[in-house]
Amino acid sequence: MTLRTPLTVLVVDDEQRSLETLRRTLEDHFTVFTAASAEEGRAVMEGECVHIVLSDQRMPGTSGVEFLCGVRAQWPDTVRLILSGHTEAQDIIAGVNEAGIWQYLLKPWHPEQLLRTLQSAAELWRLQQENQRLTLELRASPENLSLRVANLRLKAKSQAGFDRLVRAADSPLNTVCALAEKIAAHDLSVLVTGESGTGKELLARAIHSASTRAEQPFVVENCGAMPDTLLESELFGHKRGAFTGATESRIGLFQQADGGTLFLDEIGETSPAFQVKLLRALQEGEIRPVGSPRPVAVDVRLIVATNRDLEADVLSGRFREDLYYRVAGITLYLPALRERSQDIALIVAQMLKTSALTGRSFSQEAMARLVQHAWPGNVRELQNEIRRALALGDGPVLGADLLSPRVCQPKPCAAVAADGADGESKQLKHHLERAEAQFIRAAMLRHKGNKTHVADELGLTRVGLRMKLMRLGLERDASPL
Repeated sequence: MTLRTPLTVLVVDDEQRSLETLRRTLEDHFTVFTAASAEEGRAVMEGECVHIVLSDQRMPGTSGVEFLCGVRAQWPDTVRLILSGHTEAQDIIAGVNEAGIWQYLLKPWHPEQLLRTLQSAAELWRLQQENQRLTLELRASPENLSLRVANLRLKAKSQAGFDRLVRAADSPLNTVCALAEKIAAHDLSVLVTGESGTGKELLARAIHSASTRAEQPFVVENCGAMPDTLLESELFGHKRGAFTGATESRIGLFQQADGGTLFLDEIGETSPAFQVKLLRALQEGEIRPVGSPRPVAVDVRLIVATNRDLEADVLSGRFREDLYYRVAGITLYLPALRERSQDIALIVAQMLKTSALTGRSFSQEAMARLVQHAWPGNVRELQNEIRRALALGDGPVLGADLLSPRVCQPKPCAAVAADGADGESKQLKHHLERAEAQFIRAAMLRHKGNKTHVADELGLTRVGLRMKLMRLGLERDASPL
């Protein structure tokens, strides 16, 4: 594997403790420079080649947006990000439009999330450089470039398939992938549920790659912790002058994904007000950019994901029922890593195989610890644990002493007992669901599939009954009455 030279990141923050924490978080993956003010940041930019800038927004003197506006003018190729504890829409919009920031991150930040974002920013910088080089190539030899683009598309498709979801022959993930592969060619909207870190975006990419839209864009947006005004502008776009700070028109993600797939993560975090606008766009097949008098027709396949219980949110009124049925054409549940411990050894082997430091393996004791751990952070946490061991280990065999304390320490008896109780609880839940399904099916037969009569007999609302029918797989047995 070819080793990549680490890119440089400049972190600008007036709080010294925050600077040190950010530097420690990033220095294993980047060459990190720090500055306590916009003025110090400019001095660093003038003396060093900086690929990514991560700046606080509210600083004495010059704000982060003002600083990044100057960076944009003088060093336009630098990827610009804001990290702020404030979520005022005016600041965010000014950052996007005036400073051309790529991401607006919120404090308090999570190390893993921040690192993933910065790694994506690094990939964006590399892609920008590649794009500039390819543009020059296009002028010289368009035929060779067309062939290269076709080969890159094939490579991207092969790297986004269901094989990316590493799993054993007896993994519960196999059933999910088989169903996803079966429906991929159909333009069904898909709801992917599961805990954070289980690979929901990977599954969405695999579905897109196996669909008839594979040659078209796959566009991703995370709806969590984003104000309605910014989310609406991001998804639908806006016209110049539509609001304060809108100095230029912007094409939304719906239009960018036209003909392809739009993946909306954390859909359950959207507000009821925004859900109305999203529902209208899905129903009408068109969006209206903010400040535009005319709608724009779009053709996208929607895949959404959440770690929330949307059925419960529908019943509580937190999530619109009509939008739920729009986005949940079919629901796919990704099991947590603790529910598929047989996959852990394969995931570890795959990561070790693709790492830059080849020829390394975990000891039997270390592997035992990895398999026994509950992995509340799921695959993402496991990947970070493997990277930690690779960074700290010197020899070919990685021992248990390289694992973090929460993983290498054996489970106390109480935890083991809790795991056993958890297993019994899952078995009980399974038997209860089977009994519930039989009970409802019998009621459906008695009332010839009439949902209103069945709901009255069972003491449920019609919405509650529909939720249970979908969860238990009985919707096809019900009449539309």
